Amino acid sequence: MKNKSQRPPAPNDIRLRRILDETLTAPHWPEGFVMRSFEHRDAQALHALLEEVFDDGADGPFEDWWPRILGDDEFDPDLCFLVIDGKGLLVGAALCWSSGFVKDLAVHPDSRGHGIGEALMRHVFLTFRGIGTAHVDLKTNTVENAAALRLYERLGMILVAWEG
Repeated sequence: MKNKSQRPPAPNDIRLRRILDETLTAPHWPEGFVMRSFEHRDAQALHALLEEVFDDGADGPFEDWWPRILGDDEFDPDLCFLVIDGKGLLVGAALCWSSGFVKDLAVHPDSRGHGIGEALMRHVFLTFRGIGTAHVDLKTNTVENAAALRLYERLGMILVAWEG
């Protein structure tokens, strides 16, 4: 049951890749924000963040989404990274598949502009390199997610064929 929760590409979707070589640099976490690993008790807050950020309803209600995530062979809670603000609120997340694919990168609109997304991606890159993965891929939309595309390009991600 591989990647059963990954959606097919939409118009203007592209696949980007970062080769995990010696040029990677450590993340810089902005003051007042901390990164921690996912715990199962975080599932509802993670779903709420994804719903807020993507606002497309594609994941459906929590009761449908969470069993799909849990049942996906590529889900590993150790590859889901959360960013918490000074009030203890979840403001950012990177949910990754074990194949080296970033399923979701989300930063709450109120917390953007601090470098949280960049720090999360740098952490993702180093984590996957640490477990011997050669590259990390993700899907983004060139029209709907232009700001994220600029971030990914700044991080050295390059366009690859959709099939990988």
